[in-house]
Amino acid sequence: MNMMFAWLNGWEILLILAAILILFGAKKLPELARGLGQGIREFKKSTREVQEELESAIDMDAPPPTPKKLPPETHARTTESAVHSSESKA
Repeated sequence: MNMMFAWLNGWEILLILAAILILFGAKKLPELARGLGQGIREFKKSTREVQEELESAIDMDAPPPTPKKLPPETHARTTESAVHSSESKA
């Protein structure tokens, strides 16, 4: 934004502000500024929401964490209990 107005000096900015005041009148300027502020606020809110959606989509696409490897004796006990529970159901 600064680069856009870099070529303006003090008198040119004053002239532009005077032209805006003449075109819109003193009564309309606060209303215009309020509308501009609300528009900027809404734009920032939308930008933030899109950013959050992108971050959540990236998190959902990430591969699930690899399960921790159980020690062999724990794995054997888990397998035995699964076999016993399926036999007791039958």
